[in-house]
Amino acid sequence: GLSQICFFSIYPSLTGFPAWHAPHWVLSRLSLHADPTSSPFLTLHVRQWSNVPFFTVPLARAHGKSFAHRSDLRQAKRIVVKLGSAVVTRGDECGLALGRLASIVEQVAMLQNQGREMMIVTSGAVAFGKQRLRHEILLSQSVRQALHSGQNQLKDMSLPVLEARACAAAGQSGLMALYEAMFTQYSTCTAQILVTNLDFHDDQKRRNLKSTLHELLRMNIVPIINTNDAVVPPPEPNSDLQGVNVISIKDNDSLAARLAVEMRADLLIALSDVEGLYDSPPGSDDAKLLDTFYPGDQHSITYGTKSRVGIGGMEAKVKAALWALQGGTSVVIANGTHPKVTGHVITDIVEGKKVGTFFSEVKPAGPTVEQQTEMARSAGRTLASLEPEQRSDIICALADLLTERKDQILSANKKDMEHAVSRLSPAMLKRLSLSSSKLNSLSIGLRQIAVSSQDSVGRVLRKTRVANNLELEQITVPIGVLLVIFESRPDCLPQVSALAIASGNALLLKGGKEAANTNRILHELAQEALSIHGVKDAIQLVSTREEVEDLCRLEKMIDLIIPRGSSQLVRDIQRAAKGIPVLGHSEGICHVYVDHEASVDKAIKIIRDSKCDYPAACNAMETLLVHRELLRTPLFDQIIDMLRTEHVKIHAGPKFASYLTFSPSEVKSLRTEYGDLECCIEVVDSMQEAVDHIHKYGSSHTDVIVTENEDTAEQFLQQLDSACVFWNASSRFADGYRFGLGAEVGISTARIHARGPVGLEGLLTTKWVLRGEGHTAADFSEQGSMTYLHENLPVARVLPGRRTTS
Repeated sequence: GLSQICFFSIYPSLTGFPAWHAPHWVLSRLSLHADPTSSPFLTLHVRQWSNVPFFTVPLARAHGKSFAHRSDLRQAKRIVVKLGSAVVTRGDECGLALGRLASIVEQVAMLQNQGREMMIVTSGAVAFGKQRLRHEILLSQSVRQALHSGQNQLKDMSLPVLEARACAAAGQSGLMALYEAMFTQYSTCTAQILVTNLDFHDDQKRRNLKSTLHELLRMNIVPIINTNDAVVPPPEPNSDLQGVNVISIKDNDSLAARLAVEMRADLLIALSDVEGLYDSPPGSDDAKLLDTFYPGDQHSITYGTKSRVGIGGMEAKVKAALWALQGGTSVVIANGTHPKVTGHVITDIVEGKKVGTFFSEVKPAGPTVEQQTEMARSAGRTLASLEPEQRSDIICALADLLTERKDQILSANKKDMEHAVSRLSPAMLKRLSLSSSKLNSLSIGLRQIAVSSQDSVGRVLRKTRVANNLELEQITVPIGVLLVIFESRPDCLPQVSALAIASGNALLLKGGKEAANTNRILHELAQEALSIHGVKDAIQLVSTREEVEDLCRLEKMIDLIIPRGSSQLVRDIQRAAKGIPVLGHSEGICHVYVDHEASVDKAIKIIRDSKCDYPAACNAMETLLVHRELLRTPLFDQIIDMLRTEHVKIHAGPKFASYLTFSPSEVKSLRTEYGDLECCIEVVDSMQEAVDHIHKYGSSHTDVIVTENEDTAEQFLQQLDSACVFWNASSRFADGYRFGLGAEVGISTARIHARGPVGLEGLLTTKWVLRGEGHTAADFSEQGSMTYLHENLPVARVLPGRRTTS
């Protein structure tokens, strides 16, 4: 009694922690010491934990309605995690899966230490007890047999069938001891609660249970709840789902659902040994995981077999989930046994990532992104089969619409600009802005693409007569479904759309929300143009609240991802892509090297354009390399004066700084992409040193030499391994439109597939077509009657559905 009085008298002072930000403090241990000769006294142990953000989660929303979207799960304050038998137990059903359990405990503790209120509904007592009882029985039989036989030779021993209630009684204490030991590693306290169905149907018991749980959560303790399997009665027949207040606690699925609703939890995470809900039995060839499940969609799923352990099953999970959803708790059913995801499955769900099946009461008005991708793929195959002239017609129609609907486009763009003016940098606003001249340039570029599309899909690259009456052709074909993710650049949408149409590819577009109005009207125009040949759905705009990282996980539906935006966006997508190739550049660290034989006028002009024309572009100069002999010459002074006049902030490289008594701020890194009116200046002793510097610090994007010495220039162009290498020309020329490609989907610094500005050619792949007359490989063996010829033949374009024409 004294310990309770002392404990609760001191705890309210600790609840002020949310107001503390640095350092963060955690109650580690509270102990009561009693001495016969003195008054009882308290010892408070507090441990600093500065690396974990505590109490950073905002207060939960008013309960009563579940979250509508996955991204809202980040706001979940009170969370119930249900661990199914298959998650907790080993494959042999005797004992616990300690590795999985440890990773789950770590995630729960991390979320608890963020200020969330975590509760665990666990299975495992029966399995743990079975392990203990089998061990005791084996030991007992061994001793008994040794005593009776007079020798230590063991004969075959049969184990009795172990009753589940006895196993639960024997295993519950060990299960809780294990949880307590694991959570202690994270300075997190736990408490055990055992319940039965009667505890929810008796009003007084239910109030007592809720009061206990609320008090534990208030004290930052993780309650671990389990059905009292040692005494649990059989489930009441026909008592499920008779209203929000009635659900039979016959398994841990129904227990977790009832508990979540009673405690007004924001989120219930039910972990089992399946990924979620499928539209057909998991494991079948055409089974598709349902990302989101809506009440009333039960007809769209087929239940498979039950788990290898446990008394529930997927049908029981769905019933429990829908019951919890009706009570205002969001639910996600996911796999807690997969070795590659177990260590972050819970935190991924809370972060709103696409894991498992999310239950939502809000059904979107339009198709899901998965449905959009399927629609695009189907229409894209029809698009690829059109005649080249038909695809050209579509692109020309889109070019016409850009000028005919100019006022409509600019009006939408004006709305986006007004919303973004206070949120975006001047450089980003410039990217977002459209004008009449930009639309005219877009239209011209699209017509260039239309001309190129006449000789794209179906072009024969190689034709070989392998043997008599056996001909082989290599022809160009579309890649498939492209996902293009772009920031603040609405002009990117018609450019990429035209390139996709010309190459016969389906296209999925994900634009930034800052350009939502402009993107919507431009997408409508693209679909209007596609409609003239019945392939409207080949281009889809993702307008749902889909996270980019979730799109990158659609590896079975998307064939290539093309990011258009900052280097950070490109890197994020490259990390997030799961099995999908990414075409892009990691950074645009472009160099301009001014040789000691450079022209003054050319150098000034090229440097100004490369840095100042559009500093936010990926092809803007970031590092200026200057030959050592130019220091303290009129040319160098003029370069510095020009940069200062253009308000370019200069950072000195280490070698350049060593030549100066008073120098600009020394650069922190020679691998910096500034994306603004800033640049680094560094000194080199020769052209070769410039090449070595670029190879070490550059990003293989675009690099320039300014010199009047042709031999020096040619060596630079040949030795430098970048996607674009220029002589006496601005780095800003690295652009698909300026190269005559009509437009580009991006600039690639990769060394496989397309490189540099990627236009129509970069969106095509190849396939091999072999035409024979019953030929077999055996015909060409040593005992066969035929020999290979391998004669190269003249090539001609293959029209869709036709034979080669000469």
